[in-house]
Amino acid sequence: MILVPFPEMKPLAETLAPAMGVDLRPLDWHHFPDGESLMTLPADLDGADVALLATLRDPDRLALPLRFAAATAREMGARRVGLIAPYLGYMRQDRRFKVGQAVSAPIFAQFLGESFDWLVSIDPHLHRIAQLDDVFPIPAIRAVSAPLLAAWIVENIPDAVLLGPDSESQQWVAEVADLAGRPYEVLRKIRTGDRQVEVSVPDNALLRAGTPVILDDIASSGRTLVRTIERLVSAGTRAPVCLVIHAVFAGSAHDDILAAGAARIVTTDTIPHRSNFIGVSSLLAETILKITKGVDLPATGRSTLSTRDSTGRNG
Repeated sequence: MILVPFPEMKPLAETLAPAMGVDLRPLDWHHFPDGESLMTLPADLDGADVALLATLRDPDRLALPLRFAAATAREMGARRVGLIAPYLGYMRQDRRFKVGQAVSAPIFAQFLGESFDWLVSIDPHLHRIAQLDDVFPIPAIRAVSAPLLAAWIVENIPDAVLLGPDSESQQWVAEVADLAGRPYEVLRKIRTGDRQVEVSVPDNALLRAGTPVILDDIASSGRTLVRTIERLVSAGTRAPVCLVIHAVFAGSAHDDILAAGAARIVTTDTIPHRSNFIGVSSLLAETILKITKGVDLPATGRSTLSTRDSTGRNG
């Protein structure tokens, strides 16, 4: 296999490639002044299995370049092309809440499935979708980060009391708590808008006896974490630690969370950010091995467009 990372994912790729025992090759992404992209892949892909590594924190910006790269790999003779997307966007909109709304999760899954033979992601934000295979037309596996989070908690916060942000988080927060051997509580959250959230914190003596650790799979606007921190501080707890899988952090979210009173924000490196302290390369390597060795993935013959201009562009 040849691992080809998008530019921002080079740090993760440098630990993932040796963990997988594969070759690491560069990808060049040139931006023209008019906003168009030129993707240049490494040579000598004929007959190879290629894995593109791209986190989809900004999926609108990445969608076409991903498609161009995958199609080009096939034109150059790649046997199979897979996508490693540590963070997978567009999985939250899984139903139509108002007339005329796009149900983007299955549409985006179909879009990626037209370009790739398999996909691996870490804890995608799923609501009513039970598993990725329910919407993807290709083998798609969720890698579970709970053991990594639990190991970090055990090593760094032995008196942790874990807090899940809402009822949907109960199952995975309970899993992390069980692996870490620590107690947990689940909060009640009411969202009234993209940036409006109300959170209720239970009156539990454990929260004041230990160190609150708020677990969340995604920190985007940061409002859930901000409101939870404010409620905890007003209840007399210690400054909480925020442990997040995906560091989306739109706008000033990261600074807002710290300003609300968080002692520390710790994230995995699924999305590059200064808060990354938990590496996922070993987890990804193990999961990719499962999908490439344990699943029947025949070489595909997807049709591709021929290339006429070696510059990749006219005009």
